[in-house]
Amino acid sequence: MHEWSREDIRRVGRAVVDLIADHLDGMGDRPVFRPVPDALAQRFLDAPLANEPQSPDDLLAEFRDTIEPFPFGNGHPRFWGWVNSPPAVMGVFADALAAAMNPSCAGGNHAAVYVERQVVNWFKSIVGFPQESMGLLVSGGSMATLTALNVARHVHSGVDVRAVGLRGAPAPFAFYVSPETHACVRKAIELLGFGSHAIRTIATDGDYRMDPRQLDAALAVDLENGVRPIAVVATAGTTNTGAIDDLEAIADVCARRGVWLHVDGAYGGPAVLTAEYRERLKAMARADSVAIDPHKWLFVPVEAGLVLVRSADDQRAAFSLVPPYLRSATGVGGLPWFSEYGFQQTRGFRALKVWMTMKHAGLIGVTSAIEDSLALARYLADRIRADDAFELMATPSLSVVCFRMTLVMATDTEIDGFNRSVLERVQLGGEAFLTGTELRGRFVLRACIVNYRSRREDIDRLIAALKSCATIE
Repeated sequence: MHEWSREDIRRVGRAVVDLIADHLDGMGDRPVFRPVPDALAQRFLDAPLANEPQSPDDLLAEFRDTIEPFPFGNGHPRFWGWVNSPPAVMGVFADALAAAMNPSCAGGNHAAVYVERQVVNWFKSIVGFPQESMGLLVSGGSMATLTALNVARHVHSGVDVRAVGLRGAPAPFAFYVSPETHACVRKAIELLGFGSHAIRTIATDGDYRMDPRQLDAALAVDLENGVRPIAVVATAGTTNTGAIDDLEAIADVCARRGVWLHVDGAYGGPAVLTAEYRERLKAMARADSVAIDPHKWLFVPVEAGLVLVRSADDQRAAFSLVPPYLRSATGVGGLPWFSEYGFQQTRGFRALKVWMTMKHAGLIGVTSAIEDSLALARYLADRIRADDAFELMATPSLSVVCFRMTLVMATDTEIDGFNRSVLERVQLGGEAFLTGTELRGRFVLRACIVNYRSRREDIDRLIAALKSCATIE
């Protein structure tokens, strides 16, 4: 390996920072999305690893010419697809600093461990969890969900599942979700060995929120028939429409029935900081576990997910492989290792980019950015309502707006096809980027605004682009 001098690092580092600055500062003047040309894609797929080393200058030039021009697009002010935010610049720098330190954050007595503990404590406070609860940073909402449901399995399966597995359990199992629950929940249930047949899908109301009465009825039937409920998964901001389940009512049901409550707040959880959504989200504090993704609405560069579990003892019992009589805590306050609370042993220094991003913005700045997204979503919804060329397809919630373009004297099937065509034209045109979804069998256009770079004029340009693409023959 090449031995780097201080001057080598500085020279190449300056070139890297220049590339970062050019990429982030100039993005708004370029197309939101450009497909990778077929020939270039094939080059990536076919090129072997070269035998001879390449210079840093050649590598950076190749990055500049063949990689940077074809981004995912989420750094652009008119990107509102899926739930993908632009990266906070301080988080970008933090990622580089974390990589330079390159610690394993399994545990030990080094600074990275205390930074992660501090970040976890911040989120306990934001969600309303007790300080004696536990949490850790993971790759994203999917791993946060898997981690939380594994603890629920350990607590509620009625058997020492770590020793004998689920085959030794005295009863069949059930989990409770809505049709709007994120697909990672089903994946987690399958990976944990329960199988998708253990899933009970609870109907939603007209605004795509889980019906607490139907949940209670389903639990009653299962309990009467000897089925063991493991967990209910409620959502604080669904991916499709931004719907927030009635967390208070669902928490009441779970408390009465003695069932684990997991809240998926990967997208919408941070809105608890705002005056508009504080009341609707405050019942996250009653959950047994919560997932939040700082790499979504808090603008931290991916990967940065987080899981909180109310009972630190249960979380440790579900994962730790260190016998109680050998558990040795190191550091201030006798802190156990993070690796005792999750699946990963070697863990990256994810906490630094969360720590720097949030400290740089401050709680006021973070809250203001979320409120700006909410205001832009309201503005988009107002534009849709005021224009006969469009119709809203769901009650706007959080920063998601689902709508479609209208077509006179056409069937729903024809309108679906028309909107699919418009969406493709808008995406490939590069002026703005939306995604589509289906709501009750109808194809709709979907904007999810989690973008601190977006402004009202960007919404106006989206409306213009949609109309322009709708008139192309």
